[in-house]
Amino acid sequence: MESDQYYLMRTLKVDLGERSYPIFIGQGLLDQGLMAPYIKGKQVLIVTNETIAPLYLERLISSLPNSLTVDHVVLPDGEQYKNIDQINTIFDALLEKRHNRTTTLVALGGGVIGDMTGFAAACYQRGVDFIQVPTTLLSQVDSSVGGKTGVNHPKGKNMIGAFHQPQCVVIDTDVLNTLAERELSAGMAEVIKYGLIYDEAFLCYLEDHIDGLMGLQPDLLEQAIYRSCEVKAEVVAQDEREAGIRAWLNLGHTFGHAIEAEQGYGAWLHGEAVGAGTMMAADLSCRLGWISESDVKRVESILAAANLPIYPPEQMTSVQFKEHMAVDKKVLDGSIRLVLLKEIGKATVTADFPVELFEQTLSAGDKLGKFI
Repeated sequence: MESDQYYLMRTLKVDLGERSYPIFIGQGLLDQGLMAPYIKGKQVLIVTNETIAPLYLERLISSLPNSLTVDHVVLPDGEQYKNIDQINTIFDALLEKRHNRTTTLVALGGGVIGDMTGFAAACYQRGVDFIQVPTTLLSQVDSSVGGKTGVNHPKGKNMIGAFHQPQCVVIDTDVLNTLAERELSAGMAEVIKYGLIYDEAFLCYLEDHIDGLMGLQPDLLEQAIYRSCEVKAEVVAQDEREAGIRAWLNLGHTFGHAIEAEQGYGAWLHGEAVGAGTMMAADLSCRLGWISESDVKRVESILAAANLPIYPPEQMTSVQFKEHMAVDKKVLDGSIRLVLLKEIGKATVTADFPVELFEQTLSAGDKLGKFI
């Protein structure tokens, strides 16, 4: 199909040797049939949720070749449903429809759907192909790229999962027009993260255009999504299984995961918790003398402009934070490891911080007082 849409499309590559794959970014891509060359067998199972299915499921099915047998499963919407029970719902559909080991699973939804679909694909018949079609800003810039899949456990977020790379990622920026404002803000937390950990010039771009981005201005959004995916692709290519630099991508996440677990999954959106967690990471980085107070105010300003929480929940204590952080994936030999900022645009992973400074950051959140 010849169209101007292809002219608008940008393509990135996640370079992982024989497991490399493309990321397609642009307007109107949902109808372009971009997935077809990446489907090896004759069976497809689309996994989506109750919110996205009425909006985009039929369009996606219509974009696929008639030669394929396309089934679908619709799951409930929300972080609270990111669990083993819903994985079994996907397995039930695959087995009832007799999908074989050449099947391809397609994740049509946000980060929850993407993570669960990828995990189901990693497990079914010891591994089948899957494709990501992310429909939230957060999933477009973060969770759909890099091959992290999994589910939550009541005692810890994303503690059960697998690395399983997709065959391709199709990012249609038009779907963001149906995204709730709260979800847009949550996605911006991950976009801002890339500027803070890797690219200060990108952070400057976000600061200069935050109003347009929050207003869903297409050209600004596409550029922000492209650069976010570009950074993540670069990082994943260097460190697929998070032995080094990839851990930088977790800025704010150890604090944020504690918030999510304590409040109950779904009470705070993942990006909202990451926003508050990023502020806490900046505060501790300043207490360590790595960034200045003006840098902390800069972080606060961009998060606030994206309508993200600056402080953790008022009722959450430092004891509760430490209980949840003790079971975080980045804990090593009993030591809590945090992603902090050495400077704006450069992060580090460390367990080497004075306990009293860590407590001061947690206490600032306790009292909803002022961070540095």
